[in-house]
Amino acid sequence: MPAQVGSRAAEGRSHAPLPVPETPREPVALFLDMDGVLAPLAPTPDAVVAEPRRTAVIARLVKALDGRVAIVSGRTLEEIDRIADHASPAAAGVHGLVRRRANGEETTFTPSPGIARAAAAVEAFAAERPGLLVERKGVAVGLHYRQAPQYEAEVLALADDLAARHGLSIQPGVLVIELKTPGADKGAALTAFMAEPPFKGARPIMLGDDLTDEYGFLAAEALGGYGVLVGPPRETAARFGLSGPDAVLDWLDSVSAAFETEPAQ
Repeated sequence: MPAQVGSRAAEGRSHAPLPVPETPREPVALFLDMDGVLAPLAPTPDAVVAEPRRTAVIARLVKALDGRVAIVSGRTLEEIDRIADHASPAAAGVHGLVRRRANGEETTFTPSPGIARAAAAVEAFAAERPGLLVERKGVAVGLHYRQAPQYEAEVLALADDLAARHGLSIQPGVLVIELKTPGADKGAALTAFMAEPPFKGARPIMLGDDLTDEYGFLAAEALGGYGVLVGPPRETAARFGLSGPDAVLDWLDSVSAAFETEPAQ
């Protein structure tokens, strides 16, 4: 976990299972990670596909909350739309480096010049190690080692070296490491959404499973909301927890039902 996030996440938290969040009654804005939260983790990024129930749950939620829903993911916007079947107008991709407002307007950071050089080095590295998968994202490049965990130490050392040489940020994940253009994270994306309609004035809730989501948990709490950790207990800034994607979809359905039957005034 990044040092700043890790030190803040540890404040007042334990590794004990977190309580399940109650169904909110006040106006809320929901920020949802994709992999491990809305969708189960898979061996490769392409193995995660659209699923009718997930699409229906997201679409219902967007309608019930008057658009106050955004998917905030490490994936590109194109990948978010593919998996969510275009159910969420608002989304942030590549850890906040690309953001689409609820009205459809998009903003994208200019890729760091070091990304192309780092991506070439990563691809050369992966070509010599079976099972490694490189994912180019324009403003970032990811190296997945879920199918070859024996290379973890080498992968992390490579990322440290390339980040230092090319002025890039490192974003660790679950059996993946990303080198990205500096300047954004999921917390910054959440904060930007909360300054705009239809999110402004609501209480933010961030659902995530990974280290990247800790920035979102902290940003939500700073704005009067909270984080929900999905998956096994660990050191986290989240205040509540859900066991996995199925539990997430069930909880989101309960939120939709509450706001459909008891609309906020």
